[in-house]
Amino acid sequence: IVAGMARFARKSTIPAFALYGEAAGAAADMLHVESIQSRSRLYRWEIDVHTHQALHQVLWIAAGPAEIALDERREAGRGPLAVVIPPGVVHAFRFSRETDGEVLTFNPRAVIEGDVPATGEALRELFAAPRLLPFEGGGVVARRMATLFADLAEEFAAPDGAGSPVPLWLARAIVWRLAQHCARQARGARSGAQRALFTRFLVLVEAHHRQ
Repeated sequence: IVAGMARFARKSTIPAFALYGEAAGAAADMLHVESIQSRSRLYRWEIDVHTHQALHQVLWIAAGPAEIALDERREAGRGPLAVVIPPGVVHAFRFSRETDGEVLTFNPRAVIEGDVPATGEALRELFAAPRLLPFEGGGVVARRMATLFADLAEEFAAPDGAGSPVPLWLARAIVWRLAQHCARQARGARSGAQRALFTRFLVLVEAHHRQ
C-alpha cells in the first residue's frame, strides 16, 4: 500500500446514503451485495465522498488498483485487499476498469441477531476503526476470502436469495474471517516491533559491552 495519494475533493456537506447514490435509511435486516464494477461503472469509476449511517460496509478488492479515502486517511492499494468501513466514516474511492471485487453493506443486527456471541465480538473488533486489510496474493487466506465473497454474491443474486438464510451465514463467516485476519496482523506488528527493539539492544550491547 502506498501512502500519499492525491486528495479527494472536499465538500462542505457530506451526503449520507444507504447505497451510494440512493436515499439514506435502511431496514434492520438489510444485507446487500454487489460487484464493484456494477456501481462504479455508472460513475466513471469514481465514488465521491459520502457516508453511511447505521450501516457497516466491507469492500473486497479481489484484483486491480484502488485509491481509497477513509476520513482524513488517503491511500492507494491493490487487491487482494479488504476495506473495512464503520458507520459514519466518510469515504470515497477511485477505481480502474481492471478493478474487480464485491461490496458488502449490512445492518449489524442482520448479522448478529440470533447468532453466537462470538460473532458480535468479532464484529465489534473488526469495525472498531476504519482499516485496510491487505492479503498475500495467491495465499490460502486470500483464496478463502475470495471464495466466501463469490459464494455470497451468488447466493444473494439467486432467485430465492431474499428468503434464504445462506447469505447471512456467509456474511457472518466473512466478518469472522476478517476479524481473525485483523488480529493476526496486529499480533505480527507487535511482534515485529519487539524484534526490532531487541535487535537495537543487541547492537548497543556489542558496541558498549566493555563499559
